[in-house]
Amino acid sequence: MPRMTFVSADGKTRKDVTAQAGQSVLEIAHANGVDIEGVCEGSMACSTCHVIVDKAFYAKLPKPSGDEADMLDLAFGLRPTSRLGCQVVLTDSVDGLVVKLPDRTVNMMDV
Repeated sequence: MPRMTFVSADGKTRKDVTAQAGQSVLEIAHANGVDIEGVCEGSMACSTCHVIVDKAFYAKLPKPSGDEADMLDLAFGLRPTSRLGCQVVLTDSVDGLVVKLPDRTVNMMDV
């Protein structure tokens, strides 16, 4: 089973988990009690599952679609390796994937 690590926004806490290949980072986070919101439940209609992918893994992932890039424009604290957790799928080729949680998310329902 592939492994991945979630890093807290402040970098002080790491949570190592295993998951089934084919699950999204958002699904894995929810299954393991990691605080990623995902308001749209993975339908790519918000940016609340924004994560920052470790540079060592970013190039191993498929490039974000145009729709994902558009949604990322709404994310708080966007970085060059930002992705939507609902669009990043864990596979054997990215075993050991590391993602950092952003400082906060933008939830349009709170605005």
